[in-house]
This record gives sequence, structure tokens and C-alpha cells, in this order.
Amino acid sequence: MARGINKVILVGNLGNDPETKYTQGGMAVTKASLATTYARKDRDGNQQEKTEWHRVTFFGKLGEIAGEYLRKGSQVYVEGRITYSEHTGDDGQKRYYTDIIADEMQMLGGRGDSGGGGGGGGYERSSGSGGDRGSRQQPAQRREPQRQAQSQPADFGDTGFDDDDIPF
Repeated sequence: MARGINKVILVGNLGNDPETKYTQGGMAVTKASLATTYARKDRDGNQQEKTEWHRVTFFGKLGEIAGEYLRKGSQVYVEGRITYSEHTGDDGQKRYYTDIIADEMQMLGGRGDSGGGGGGGGYERSSGSGGDRGSRQQPAQRREPQRQAQSQPADFGDTGFDDDDIPF
């Protein structure tokens, strides 16, 4: 039997400081609002921007990390799945919610801006057996930015290697 795919990838900015609570079992549950904005041109050629707000929930170690390092305005990459739920309020009205359950998170932005990540770290929820809802988190493989070589003088006289060392 074939399985379906439920995957969402968002890159946006947090609209509030994340709120972390803990379950009776001690697992962190962090919730945040994430804004994504896209631009398009209308019929008249005018630029139109549309912002969508997403409710994102982080569990376990990922929730702890999100609660500790993310702040309002932080730019973040989130990968996860979409869920739908409904709740009947005290007034008897049914309310429907769409949430993103985060499996991976990458803090974006540098030290100087409000990205909060300070170079960022990638984190993902490990998929262990049992019903731990991802309480074990592992750092994702970090992609280090390539460092550009510093400017060298135009004199290439003594490079420290022979022509035989060049692979082409």
C-alpha cells in the first residue's frame, strides 16, 4: 500500500517570541507564529504583497532549542507536516485550526540582524520507535559557509606545490 506525503517547508520571520510549556512527562512544547510573504504583480503591473501566518509547534529538544534561541523577528527555516484540528469554544462556536508540526528547524540570519541564530544551527527531530513524539533531538548536519580566499598578490612565483600536484 502506498503512503501519502504530508510535507511543508516554510522560510519566514517569527511574529512573536515563542511560548514554551512542558508536558507532565517533561517534554517541551513550543509554539510560535511564522509569517511568510510573497509578492506578485496585479493586472495593472503594481506589486502586491501577501503575508500568510502559520502556527508552528516544536516538540521535545527541538522545542527547547526553539524556545531558547528564537525571538520575535528571527528568520527561520522550518520543515514539517501540516495538521488540522477543531475546537468548540465556550460560546459553542466551532473553530478550525491549521498547524505545522516542525520536524526540522534552521535558524537563519547572522549575528548582526534580528535573525537570532548567530550563524544558525540546523536541528531535526529524530524518528525513534515508540510514542516519544520526537523527544530526542539531534543537530542536523551543518552546512558551513565556504570561506572566500583572501586576496593574494599577483605574484604566483612560489605557490608551495609542483605542476604535477594539479589533478588536471
